Amino acid sequence: MCGIAGIIKFQAPNNEAAKFLLHQRIQLMNNALQHRGPDGEGVWINEEASVALGHRRLSIIDLSSAGHQPLHYSLLNETEGLEKRYTIIHNGEIYNYVELKEELSKYGYTFYTRTDTEVIIAAYDHWKDFCVDHFDGMFAFAIWDEKEKILFAARDRFGEKPFFYFINEKEFLFASEMKALWAAGVERIPNQKMLFNFITIGYTDNPNQPGETFFENISKLPPATCLKYSLKNNQLVLEKYWDIDPEKQHKHISDSDALEKFNFLFSTAIKRRLRSDVEIGTSLSGGLDSSSIIATISAQNNAASLKAFTGSFADYDKDETKYAKLVADKFNLQQYTTSITANEMIEDWQKLCFHQESPFSSASVYAQYKVYELAKQQHIKVLLDGQGADETLAGYHKYYKWYWQELFRKRKLRRSKEVKAARDLGIKEKFDFKNIIASYFPDFATIVMENRYLLNAVKHEDLTKEFVQLQSKEAYYAVPERFTLNNALYFNTCIHGLEELLRFADRNSMAHGREVRLPFLSHELVEFVFSLPAHFKIRNGWTKWMLRETMQQKLPASIAWRKDKIGFEPPQKSWMENKNVQLLINDAKNKLVQEKVLKQEVLHKDIIPKSSHEVNNYDWRYLSAASLFK
Repeated sequence: MCGIAGIIKFQAPNNEAAKFLLHQRIQLMNNALQHRGPDGEGVWINEEASVALGHRRLSIIDLSSAGHQPLHYSLLNETEGLEKRYTIIHNGEIYNYVELKEELSKYGYTFYTRTDTEVIIAAYDHWKDFCVDHFDGMFAFAIWDEKEKILFAARDRFGEKPFFYFINEKEFLFASEMKALWAAGVERIPNQKMLFNFITIGYTDNPNQPGETFFENISKLPPATCLKYSLKNNQLVLEKYWDIDPEKQHKHISDSDALEKFNFLFSTAIKRRLRSDVEIGTSLSGGLDSSSIIATISAQNNAASLKAFTGSFADYDKDETKYAKLVADKFNLQQYTTSITANEMIEDWQKLCFHQESPFSSASVYAQYKVYELAKQQHIKVLLDGQGADETLAGYHKYYKWYWQELFRKRKLRRSKEVKAARDLGIKEKFDFKNIIASYFPDFATIVMENRYLLNAVKHEDLTKEFVQLQSKEAYYAVPERFTLNNALYFNTCIHGLEELLRFADRNSMAHGREVRLPFLSHELVEFVFSLPAHFKIRNGWTKWMLRETMQQKLPASIAWRKDKIGFEPPQKSWMENKNVQLLINDAKNKLVQEKVLKQEVLHKDIIPKSSHEVNNYDWRYLSAASLFK
């Protein structure tokens, strides 16, 4: 895990002064990314002074100097001998690099390091743009081809690793974080349309334009997308290389076959993500996902030496420490716990906003930040974590309605007894007249939801009339294309939802120079899960049925068949009642008033504290949104 940065000049004067200025700028970008790679740095500039690449290193695989980046790769040319053609900078991990190295060796490729980075270049030379199809990993990398004068870059399938870029008629800049672009002189201009949608609905992205960011002149490379930039004609081309068809399903697969393959793919994902030359730990919330990872690690080797990190919230009814301890005791883990408070959040607020760079919708982000800080204190560089399971395996209660509507359309809801089974488990979700209408008339339901959002947005009483008039014309609200469970999961996994959580995890972990690996986001595992009918995700009222069934012999029943779904939720409401937190919120409101986003009258309104997942949590959004303005 590292930080990458690059500058490509369309018209670059080839002289020492130009080279000096280029070196200064790429060094500033590197400095801005120091937290991502505290173990070393590198800079490379080509002879023409048209390309500069920067890298900050977090050493995980091949800790020697051979793993230093930018990494150059030489090919044997029949007429010219060794040809120094490719230079790469890479952030992330290719988990199947061992298997790929063995395969590429058969094609005649020679490797001089033990890194996965070198494998990426060989794969690119052999398969060209299609190399990404062979990678199981989280990655954002850029390869400069000095012969063709082309930059090839790619981002992993789900967006675990970031890639931002800026382009104009003179140059193309890219980096792991936007702060590196700002350091290179890119202007910081808040995106008012994104701000409007964040305040009114809580969106941190635009599902219809996946490359949009909270800043006007900066784009992000969408997940599962390749980028090619040609220096010869200053041309940028983006192409999506991977997707899932949520309608393509193995409808007749048996329970035993599905569970067996799921267990194999999940175990393989974890085995590959344990490859490291440094010690590995794990997050442990006490929920099913992190506990399943630990149980699987234990089945593969001795987990007794594994360090687990847990966040706790004293005197809070949703604190999960007792569940985490139950798992830690069962597997004899070395468990470390950090008690997280509102006062700590106040002290860390500016640092948190600095690392996140964009607004975030709840205090859960800070709780995660503190868990990764705890890992740093215990000198653990790599952690396995459970993100992605809820979006792919239907872990949230909101997915009940999608499944029930699907069953209702097929005239199977009543005899399935799924609604009754959920109620027997204490689930409060309802299936009423509105759901029936949505089942029969999904297009109409979509229009109703979109219009309701737009109406509520333009009537938001705290926003200035000018701000609403300018931004509401481009307001957006997105729903799944089809009202089925698999389509809802696809929407949250590949279009809107998961990438936001991955951004939080990346920034929070890299703030402390830690690497987070996510077994549930093995693309082979995800593809298989999506190929299964809905009843493998929700059955007999249970969410994530397949994972529970797989883990019931490995975990205590109170974990495997736990009814309440918390999701590492901090006591945000009580934190917002803290006087010092309210001072922060009032300062944020004042800043938004100055920016003509909020009306002056909002400064005299009482703050309304709300929990992390409550609707219309406007005061928290004001607190977070103000970080856009300096």
